[in-house]
Amino acid sequence: MIVAGVGCRRGTSADEIERVVRLALGMHELPAERLQAIATESEKATEPSFPEAARRLSVPLVACTVTDLDRVAGQVLTPSKFVLEAKGLPSIAEASAIVVAGRNARLLGARVATERATCAIATGEGR
Repeated sequence: MIVAGVGCRRGTSADEIERVVRLALGMHELPAERLQAIATESEKATEPSFPEAARRLSVPLVACTVTDLDRVAGQVLTPSKFVLEAKGLPSIAEASAIVVAGRNARLLGARVATERATCAIATGEGR
């Protein structure tokens, strides 16, 4: 399973989310057709831009609880000081990718960032 974990500032557009996902996939030489889900923290998943970006990429949007994200906190590669202060977690993008990638999940690399969003790609056996 290939998952794009995404974190962003409130009010980020679907265009920006789609762009950061495609950027991250490109860095790992993965075509968008291989992507199987977009994951983010449950509160962020309620923003209208997330379902729209998932629709454009033809994948489901999976919301992760703060508890799920905290469970994998030790596996993130690039902690975010901002996210730590705001949510008490070291990461949204990397952690949500790991959670949804499931068993034997691993990040393909550190998260990538645009001005308003971050994305990390993880592979695994699914939940």
